[in-house]
Formats: sequence, structure tokens, C-alpha cells
Amino acid sequence: MKKLIAGVDEVGRGSLIGPVYAAAVIFKSKINKRILKDSKKISKKNRQILEKYIKQNSYWSIGKASLIEIEKFNILNASLLAMKRAIKKLKKKPALVLIDGNKLPRIKNYNLKFVVKGDQKVPEISAASIIAKVSRDRLITKMSKKFIKYAWNKNAGYGTSYHMSAIKKFGITKHHRRKFQPIHNMLSLK
Repeated sequence: MKKLIAGVDEVGRGSLIGPVYAAAVIFKSKINKRILKDSKKISKKNRQILEKYIKQNSYWSIGKASLIEIEKFNILNASLLAMKRAIKKLKKKPALVLIDGNKLPRIKNYNLKFVVKGDQKVPEISAASIIAKVSRDRLITKMSKKFIKYAWNKNAGYGTSYHMSAIKKFGITKHHRRKFQPIHNMLSLK
């Protein structure tokens, strides 16, 4: 029997709003690995098509860390928590878990290995980055409908010049990460 390998990646770490998402993916045998690459290098439309394809041909799960957890534990630890949740939710237990980056979540009885720039090197991690990105983007687009002035549907909550000027003009929302430097600095000035 083939050794099960899971790929794990997170998205939303640098955003100024909302939760951080992680996905874990184990391929079933028929997936075409050649079409998978880092989610940042794929158009939004193609990411959505690939997300469906990956979900149909994989065991997959999503883990999240909330805004409250990000504020409480810091973004790195919240990202690791989201990864841990994604790994634990997989329907099958992998023999090896490959994680994008240079840090590992703490999980007993799992064989974990980090891969720097793994989303560019390991198809399972690329697939996880696609699922996590599409899933988080869906949430952010939904959130943006109530906060149109910030254009989150276009900037995903990242600190673009438009988003920063909207914060200066309209203030921060309940979804903003108050401990993130640009937001924290603005609040300190008031």
C-alpha cells in the first residue's frame, strides 16, 4: 500500500483582518500533480476550478484560527494552531505531513517535516494552499459585503494603499487585527 503523504499550508497570515486558514490534503491515486502550483501564481478563476478538482480527488480538511486567537497567541502561533486543526480533521492519518514554511505545529504521534517554499515544490502543499486560499477568500468576500468601503473583496484584507486609506477615513472594524502593527500604530495615535 502507498504511504499517505499530507501537504499543509496556511493563508491569511499577512492580512489585517479576519481568521487565518490552513488546509491539509492527501491525494487519492488519480490526481494530476502537474497542474498544481502555489495558489499565489494562479488566477482566482483557475484557483476555484482547481479547488473543486482537488476536493474530488483528495482527502482534505480545513482548520482555522479566529481573530480572538490571533490576538491572544500571535499570528505565528495562530497559524500553527490552524494547521494542527486541519491535520487532526483529516479522515485518514498520513504517514508523513509536509508543512510549508520553517515551523511545525506541536502534534503528538504525527511525522511532521517542514519544507521551505513547499507551496512551490510539493504538489500536496500546493493543493493545500489552493483549498485554504479559496476557502478564506470566500469568507472575506462575504464579509466585504457589509464593509464595502474597505474593498476586502479586492484586497483580501491586506494592507494595500486603498485599504489603509479606508481605515484612516472610516476607522477599524470588529474584523481588524488590532495588534497588527499598522492598526496598532493607528490606534496608538488616537
